[in-house]
Amino acid sequence: MSAEKSSPESIAAWLARAGLGNLPLEELVEGFARRLNETGINVRRVFVGMDTLHPMVRARSMIWDRATGIVARFEFQHAEIDLDVIRESPFAAMLEAAEFEKRLDLRAPPQPKEAPLFAELRAAGMTAWLGRIFPMGELPPRVGYANAVERLGESWLVCSFTTDRPGGFEAVELTKLNEYLPLFALATKATTARAIYHGLLAAYLGNDPAERVFAGKVRRGEVQSVEAVLLYADLRSFTALADVTPGQELIHLLDECFDCMARPVTRRGGEILKFMGDGLLAIFRLDERRRDEICAGALSAASEALDLMAELAKKRRAADKTTPVLNVALHVGTVQYGNVGAEQRLDFTVIGPAVNEASRIQALCKELGHELLVSRAFAEAATRSRDHLVSLGRHTLRGVREPTELFALKS
Repeated sequence: MSAEKSSPESIAAWLARAGLGNLPLEELVEGFARRLNETGINVRRVFVGMDTLHPMVRARSMIWDRATGIVARFEFQHAEIDLDVIRESPFAAMLEAAEFEKRLDLRAPPQPKEAPLFAELRAAGMTAWLGRIFPMGELPPRVGYANAVERLGESWLVCSFTTDRPGGFEAVELTKLNEYLPLFALATKATTARAIYHGLLAAYLGNDPAERVFAGKVRRGEVQSVEAVLLYADLRSFTALADVTPGQELIHLLDECFDCMARPVTRRGGEILKFMGDGLLAIFRLDERRRDEICAGALSAASEALDLMAELAKKRRAADKTTPVLNVALHVGTVQYGNVGAEQRLDFTVIGPAVNEASRIQALCKELGHELLVSRAFAEAATRSRDHLVSLGRHTLRGVREPTELFALKS
């Protein structure tokens, strides 16, 4: 969207186009603030914060300055909602009082228990502050801080506009700002919806399936043939451990184990397709030009996962706690990747004999005495890693007619 001479009419039209066109939030904030100043509404600083609906990230925010543009970005985890920087923000007090608009004359002396932010703004030469909270869901008649902050992470947009005009905001500026801000909030909601929902989908489905959903590939049975390294990981003896471990402690342990498995995979370009009880299935798509490099990355991911599990087990032993053993299988094959399932519930996954074979290989880890096993197909594809592998001979996989040669890491 090109720059244009701004007027009261063109700002409203531009906000509508920006929201409908999914303009990135940084560009939306920048464009809106610049246009306000072009029309004579003196805005020196803008703050915008909103939720993400992400399982790990609670909220994101940013600050725009007239001199430099976007100057800061912030991201808060769910556990950080009680940090002082949040509790001491002016929006916390507004939520406590169910006050969704607040103005402050920064030329006046500080008020009792004033938010620390206002001292910073005064020191920077600011003269007036306007804060707004826009609920994006049902509005309760009155909420206290604890409940309000919980709601803030789900359905709110907060924003503030600060001026350095010697006399503060003029009455006509405040009138115009209050006309534009609901449109700005609506445009922000519209333009961030894709990012919010993509983040949510990616957290549960993975990045590639999320992209495919947003690209419209949602028809059941719409699949493609993909050659890939399959990584199948499973926790041995976890079921027995679950029988004697309290529920919340068990979930915490499972999350720690999944972190050990998942971090190395995603760091090396793998796609985690699903968590299955106490295991996971991931793929590394093969590219003929980088075939050996991708296989080496998959092998490194599996090895690192085992190392991380060993560190976790050592830490838990010090606390006299038991840790399950991780078994991993690596296999190469062609699978059908895409949208399958029932009419009421679909899933992006991979299917085919190679998936079953990877599962059967993993099941032999305990019997063969190795935490990591790889197939002959993987060993042949992993040319740069072949010197690190040792043959364990041919073995029969349950449900597979022909025996297959398996390999382990050299000691």
